[in-house]
Amino acid sequence: METLHRRCAGLDVHQKEIVACRRIVSGRKAGSELGRFPTTTPGLLALSAWLAEARVTHVAMEATGVYWKPVWHVLCQDFKLLLANASHIRNVPGRKSDANDATWIADLLAHGLIRASFVPPQPIQDLRDLTRTRRELTREVVRHTQRIQATLEEANIKLTSVISDILGLSGRRILKAIVAGENDPRQLVELAHPRLACAREDLAAALQGRLRDHHRFLIGQHLKTIEQIEATIAEFDIRLEAALSPFRGAVERLTDIPGVGDNVAQTLMAEIGADMSAFPTADHLVSWAGLCPRLDESAGRKRSKRLRKGAPWLKPVLVQSALAATKVKTSSVCARDTSVSSLASATRRRSSPSPPQCCASPTTC
Repeated sequence: METLHRRCAGLDVHQKEIVACRRIVSGRKAGSELGRFPTTTPGLLALSAWLAEARVTHVAMEATGVYWKPVWHVLCQDFKLLLANASHIRNVPGRKSDANDATWIADLLAHGLIRASFVPPQPIQDLRDLTRTRRELTREVVRHTQRIQATLEEANIKLTSVISDILGLSGRRILKAIVAGENDPRQLVELAHPRLACAREDLAAALQGRLRDHHRFLIGQHLKTIEQIEATIAEFDIRLEAALSPFRGAVERLTDIPGVGDNVAQTLMAEIGADMSAFPTADHLVSWAGLCPRLDESAGRKRSKRLRKGAPWLKPVLVQSALAATKVKTSSVCARDTSVSSLASATRRRSSPSPPQCCASPTTC
């Protein structure tokens, strides 16, 4: 097999230690040398010097959690790095050890058999950290809101039946009054906004329950936590605005797409980046996002076509924006969705049996 890289190395990265194998081709023979280095910064600098000593040009490693990131940051200045999916470079069963793994990675790299994973530049990586953490904080707000709803239901307060958003202006006023000790439904109703859609009688009936100090304590703690998280989210928004300033034009163009709002555009920029040269075609990007059916064929039979796993931060956002685009009446996606629905309805009508001529309608037959 042809050797593409005559001086390369494979790294088996762990939390505390890195096992490295540098593979050097001299003439027609390939020699390997193993080394072990700690994952501390002095250890990574020693690894870099050890690789430079042998004039290594290419280095490959597995994407193991977050342990590969500090190694990448130290070595990216001096070597051509490849990040490999661990499931794509599995070794032969029965030969599992750290030294064998590093040697196997080096051999695959030397012959060009490793498909490099997409690693964006540092500004995009920073954006990813911000958008992903902000999304987790938003999910935390939703979780605490659900816990408040569960506590209200236990106290037989049916606030969620008459108010769609209990964290809105009216909902928060009522919840804070409940936490403060207010029990009279008539006094609580007065805290609702005049433009609240539900009738005041229905709201008063929903607020009549069996609240105890235990319920008030739980609701108060959840509200306090939600407000703290919302303050943190506001700080993340300020930081995101500063980090997105070099990509502001691209983000604004993304928001012109039907179904793509500010949060979706920020996530797309953070997950994909602004440089599309990493994806040769649009199909490659769709495949990387995990939105194309997998190929599972054997003996002429096509089996499962389920979407493959991948891009857990990108795929839900793309699906969400696609569903939102179908609701924009002026978009081509909505028109195509409507035409497909109409065609399906017409097909069902044509395929359904017609009623007998003696009957005026199917229901009277």
